[in-house]
Amino acid sequence: MSVVVVAPGQGSQTPGFLEPWIAVPEYAEHLAALSAAAGVDLVTHGTVSDADTIRDTAVAQPLIVAASLVALGGILNGSDARRGALAGIAGHSVGELAAAAGAGIVSEHDAMRLVAARGAAMADAAGRARTGMSAVVGGDEADLLAKLDEHGLHPANFNGGGQIVVAGELTGLAALAADPPAGARVIPLQVAGAFHTRWMGSAVDELRAVAAGVEIHDPTLTIWTNRTGRPVTSGAEYVDLLVGQVASPVRWDLTMESFAALGVTGLVELAPAGALVGLAKRGLKGVPTVAVKTPDDLVAARDLIDQDGAA
Repeated sequence: MSVVVVAPGQGSQTPGFLEPWIAVPEYAEHLAALSAAAGVDLVTHGTVSDADTIRDTAVAQPLIVAASLVALGGILNGSDARRGALAGIAGHSVGELAAAAGAGIVSEHDAMRLVAARGAAMADAAGRARTGMSAVVGGDEADLLAKLDEHGLHPANFNGGGQIVVAGELTGLAALAADPPAGARVIPLQVAGAFHTRWMGSAVDELRAVAAGVEIHDPTLTIWTNRTGRPVTSGAEYVDLLVGQVASPVRWDLTMESFAALGVTGLVELAPAGALVGLAKRGLKGVPTVAVKTPDDLVAARDLIDQDGAA
């Protein structure tokens, strides 16, 4: 019996999604501390900022990681037994920073410092070229990869369940949308940059410089890397991998394969939840899931973990 906790990536945020959390004093206080560490007004951005504002990479990334950390704190609720009952934790893209804090590799304060630097550096890199991302659903993977070479594009996220996110110059993405592989749909994403590709090289360098000043510990929970989908036992190696991941593809498909091989019996997605639960329903069929979107969802998440730990 094993339940894993997963932290979502960029694009999972929606306007006002933190309002239910701010209404609870302990979560509002936690969020304020994370906001101060990041140097970003997350309370405002999570409650009243509009969709365009929170789409900004420099805002979206700290906002998502902070929400995941607040939700994780609410789930564990200071219970060592509940934490000990978990099979492990993993994050998708920027969610790897929330996972790193959850596994004890870095402090929450340093996770927020790192995500603020990551978001700002990736926003700067994205501003240097007219690039973007599109989700490709269905079709043959080999056919798609051939099309990407033809249009100068790159795979960015292998999400499993027949979904691959691709990235590159807007002209190439438009050409792919006009002539997709057989049986595939190309869906433009509201992301201003070719994340997890060579266009993010400058962001890797900037994030590495900030990470050099962070205190790192080996994980106290099993944690999987997006690079290979495999568990990592060295905190220093994990941080090095998540820094490099900024310019290399996210292999969430391999991460879910690791979950399946482990025999996971449940998956809890931290706020702002939904995307990874959706992928799990296709890639981990039959595994119970809980999407923690508001504090009202915490009871179901705790119950899933507690029942698992008691089994």
